[in-house]
Amino acid sequence: MASVDLNPTAVENYANPKTCFFHVIFKAASLAFYILSAIFVSNFVIIFVVTVLLAALDFWVVKNVSGRILVGLRWWNEINDLGESVWKFESLDQESLARMNKKDSWLFWWTLYLTAALWIVLAIFSLIRLQADYLLVIGVCLTLSIANIIGFTKCRKDAKQKIQQFASQTIASQFSSTIQSAFSVV
Repeated sequence: MASVDLNPTAVENYANPKTCFFHVIFKAASLAFYILSAIFVSNFVIIFVVTVLLAALDFWVVKNVSGRILVGLRWWNEINDLGESVWKFESLDQESLARMNKKDSWLFWWTLYLTAALWIVLAIFSLIRLQADYLLVIGVCLTLSIANIIGFTKCRKDAKQKIQQFASQTIASQFSSTIQSAFSVV
């Protein structure tokens, strides 16, 4: 007789499966199209345009949708009046960030890094085969991928720094009010 586990362990599911799907599908689509078209299509212009379009869609989805939903982060870059590049970051508050789904977060970060790694591997193959034109396609896709990695990594560090500053201010405020109340009793 087979034993039945009456207390199955709770398996955490994806909180945002549709967002996770689109986060992965554009990455997979650009990589798959590039790899398969390099084998089956001889028109470089079509390969370049479609692959870069898919990579640009991936960049936009990650930057504006999945980053916000899956990890609670958003970044952008502006040029100020002096012509300098200024990074801007948004993140959820500390409590909301703590409630983010671990599986969603894991999928977000691993696919972000894995995609860049795969583009690097494809670049190495392109270098070995002496295909400079295909290296151009890979360069554009890798640049978009790395831009998201840098943006979200800086955004995550900024969010952690804000959390630490908030915690420090809260502790200092509590300490100050405790000291004030202790001396006001005397």
